[in-house]
Amino acid sequence: MSKKNGVKSCSDCGTLNCYKLNASFPTGCLTVGLDQEELAEAVDLYKNDPLVSKISCSAAEVEGTYYGQLTRVEEIAAFARRAGVTKIGIASCVGLAAEARTFAKFLESQGIASYSVLCKVGAVEKTETGIPKEHKIDPDAHESMCNPVLQARLLAKQGTELNVVVGLCVGHDSLFIKYSQAPVTYLVVKDRVLAHNPVGALYTGGTYYKKLFDGKLR
Repeated sequence: MSKKNGVKSCSDCGTLNCYKLNASFPTGCLTVGLDQEELAEAVDLYKNDPLVSKISCSAAEVEGTYYGQLTRVEEIAAFARRAGVTKIGIASCVGLAAEARTFAKFLESQGIASYSVLCKVGAVEKTETGIPKEHKIDPDAHESMCNPVLQARLLAKQGTELNVVVGLCVGHDSLFIKYSQAPVTYLVVKDRVLAHNPVGALYTGGTYYKKLFDGKLR
């Protein structure tokens, strides 16, 4: 995009002046063009909404205290402690059940209770909800659907105060977040090809993974 046209969204910008205010805002910058009333309303939430303020301040404290020192696993516990969370829900893919168990043990070692629900809970055959047989991994065998809505409801019944996603499928995670009563954060983002490191495709998009830009996916 030319400088004459300016930026259309943050992905067009390379100055990042909104972070340190040590450069100049480009033409079309979202920060410059913000509705000041809308900005004030957002800031007011951080200041005065108890839940928003608690989450925001706790997250900032973890970032400022442990920047570059803790793993994501450890950061979740550090955040939970500062936010006053005593029980964490774990919404896990069945393929990462072992990792979810290890995470639960870690939380226990930190004095934090947890409750885990796997994605296949209920054991409902995929075709019962309108999923075509040909879209199953094995069309001729029973294949339970992922059930993120029920995962969210069961965790709500357990009174979890923070829910952690462990490798739910793309889309299924969206439904879980939509129906979760507690705030949600991620521990694992599923990427079966890249060992659950999806940003690897972006890091190597100009070298080893050039096929990322070869054409549109079906």
